[in-house]
Amino acid sequence: MTLPNLITVFRIILIPVYLVLFFSDIEDKVFILGMIFMIAGVSDVLDGYIARRFNLMSKLGAALDPFADKMMSFTVLVTFTMIGLIPVWILIPMLVKEIIMIGGGLILYIKHGRAVIPSNKYGKVATFSLYAAILSIVFNLSMTISIILLSITVTLNLIAFYNYLKIFRKLLDDEKSSL
Repeated sequence: MTLPNLITVFRIILIPVYLVLFFSDIEDKVFILGMIFMIAGVSDVLDGYIARRFNLMSKLGAALDPFADKMMSFTVLVTFTMIGLIPVWILIPMLVKEIIMIGGGLILYIKHGRAVIPSNKYGKVATFSLYAAILSIVFNLSMTISIILLSITVTLNLIAFYNYLKIFRKLLDDEKSSL
């Protein structure tokens, strides 16, 4: 297993650690959970950099990396909604988008030649926006700022989703035309 893939596995392991801490009675819970989320974000950037810089990119990494990102994002969105830090109307479109993307990704990977749609600038900007929104909550900025950042995050995620749908459709159309 390559170093970038090991870092991705580390991110996946952070999810149960996050959940154990979420359901505990520790002080400064939101801050600690936010720091775990930030560690996951920094390790995401790091594994991508190492993979590209040292040509350690792999199909496994291309599939595991977005899985780790989506699972950590799901975890934070759901838990922060559970404790009233994120409104449900933010959570629902984000979850629906991610579920559809995971399903589409599985279809491409399993049934269509193990194709994987790599991350692109739209997804990266949307992810950065989510981190900014979560940080605004963790550092207890005004709720108005957090709601604005969360709204921007949802909008950017929908734009990224539209872009992924176009790529998904093109991959399926290209495969049909090659038969």
